[in-house]
Amino acid sequence: MMIPVANRPIIEYVIEALEKNGIREIIVVVGYRKEQVTRFLNQLDVPISVVIQNKQLGTAHALKCAESLVSGDFLLLSGDNYIDPHSIGRIKEIKNAMLVKEHPSPSNFGVVLLKDGHVTRIIEKPEHSPSFMVSTGIFSLTKDFFSYIRENDITDAVSSMLASGEPLRAVIADDWQDAIYPWDFLKMNKHLLKDLHEVHEGSLSRQTIIQGTVRIGKGTMIGPNSIISGPVIIGNDCEIGPNCCIMPNTSLGSRVKVEPFTFIGNSLIMDDTAIGSHSRIIDTVTGQGCSLADHTTTSATASLMNIEGTVINPEFGAVLGDQVTSGPFTIFKNCIVGNNVTIEGRSRIISRILPDESMVI
Repeated sequence: MMIPVANRPIIEYVIEALEKNGIREIIVVVGYRKEQVTRFLNQLDVPISVVIQNKQLGTAHALKCAESLVSGDFLLLSGDNYIDPHSIGRIKEIKNAMLVKEHPSPSNFGVVLLKDGHVTRIIEKPEHSPSFMVSTGIFSLTKDFFSYIRENDITDAVSSMLASGEPLRAVIADDWQDAIYPWDFLKMNKHLLKDLHEVHEGSLSRQTIIQGTVRIGKGTMIGPNSIISGPVIIGNDCEIGPNCCIMPNTSLGSRVKVEPFTFIGNSLIMDDTAIGSHSRIIDTVTGQGCSLADHTTTSATASLMNIEGTVINPEFGAVLGDQVTSGPFTIFKNCIVGNNVTIEGRSRIISRILPDESMVI
């Protein structure tokens, strides 16, 4: 929920959608990185009640942790999926309803079967999906829903509710974005940058060329002869260029350093990352604090990957975890690199998954 897309944590979009519908009684259940999430939530203008889930046992278990704070009808949402305010408005007044949406890869989700506008069944991640309609994981429910929780998963509780004869309305969501795999954040980032508002708060050289909608944060310096072609968002205190190209659908976090003659496009670069000179970074997600030396290349290709027993054929450049360090002339080609990985220079990595703490010599 704290992964920044278009330089804002995903949960902030969710909370904003609730606020725009006049909803200000918000409970957030946190587990993973709970200190970081709680610190962020405390900075927001809207008051938020935080509940700690000490063991991440499942979605229904998380909801159960907050039961004592729920006094009546409520909305249930995921903190790591984008949802637009209008969709919330369509469901918030309906008792027992689910937001649903067609998806081209339904087998990655809970597939929803419908009859006369109501949910009849949810099939969790079927190998052969009978429908393209999936659950967004967003519900409008009554307090009675807690009585159907037997296991740790929300889908099981919903299935128990349906089996008891309780109706569940299906409401089509307008704009819902989910990231099943880390490279899906590129699509989400591109989508959210469409609504970017142009602000130039940093320092731009007179020779800098700005095209399209570009947002530049405070303290950021853009060197001469650099081209920024929006939509692009650049955070605070960054150093770009000179002679760099930042192409559309790119988000640079805060304190990012891009050295001269580097090209970046369709990428999500998180805080405190440094990219060396003469590099070419495309279709790439980096975590925080990465250090990529000069002449780094990411190459977007497709190759078969086995992710948790599922064989997929994604096309992207690279997905790098936090604190990845690579030497000069490193080539990342359709690969996933874990946290705290060190890669020495002149290494060619093709269609590989490198676990956390790896070292490539």
